[in-house]
Amino acid sequence: MFGQSFSPIGQPPPPRSPRTLTHEQADRPIVGYAREFAAADDTGRHAHLRAQLLSAVRGVLRVQTDAAGYVVPPGAGLYVPARVAHAVRMDGAVAMRALFLRADAARAAPPQVAVIALSPLLRALIDAACAEPPEWDLHGRGVHLAALMQDEIARAASLPLGLPAPRDQRLRRVTEALAARPDDPRDLDAFAAAAGASARTLARLFRRETGMSFRDWRRQLRLTEALVLLHAGTPPARAAAAVGYRGSSAFGAALRAVFGVAPGQVRSLAVRPPGAIPDARGAR
Repeated sequence: MFGQSFSPIGQPPPPRSPRTLTHEQADRPIVGYAREFAAADDTGRHAHLRAQLLSAVRGVLRVQTDAAGYVVPPGAGLYVPARVAHAVRMDGAVAMRALFLRADAARAAPPQVAVIALSPLLRALIDAACAEPPEWDLHGRGVHLAALMQDEIARAASLPLGLPAPRDQRLRRVTEALAARPDDPRDLDAFAAAAGASARTLARLFRRETGMSFRDWRRQLRLTEALVLLHAGTPPARAAAAVGYRGSSAFGAALRAVFGVAPGQVRSLAVRPPGAIPDARGAR
């Protein structure tokens, strides 16, 4: 099942078709799938015949499609439509919990790849679905689990945990440098010489290829990487410094604005969109 990760530069090779799992052949609307992965395991670029909802109860998933890269911490899920090529790399040891959705069940899901907030109910339903056999009893609880999961997926809010992947070589020199060092303080003027383009050209390319400004793209990268560090237990002050924030107050305000949680809450609360009502575990 494992292979090399891929680069979205140019035309990527056709995705390989992994051995079809029993879970995606079962004649059921939704089937749960659980698997353990070691740190740094990589699935290689592949596609499935059925849509998936990928999540983890431990560890972080880094998922790359041809168009964007996504980070999926506990409390979030990545919906991947059927036949969309993607590669998954494990950030730390990962306990994956996934759903395979038949075409009729996928109608309630997002129309494209998306990171969604998993409600406490949906997380519990996914765990329960993973405990059922692929061909679960059509007269048993699987029927109710599937119906509830479809409803919860349809209600789920999207989360800003994806970053568009540029294809222009000059722009990639900038984004790859930032991905390697999120705390890099250079602005576009400073990146211009290394990228082989003027700051004005780079700014135009950012808008054209990612739909975001350079400032917004870097802010999103920094906060996403900070979220991964916080989930791993890094103290908030160290996480802030590691991604380029000089002060804890500015870092905390940015994290709350984008993800709806304070730095100290990340490990104990599921990530949720700003303005969402905290679940019982987050009540004070």
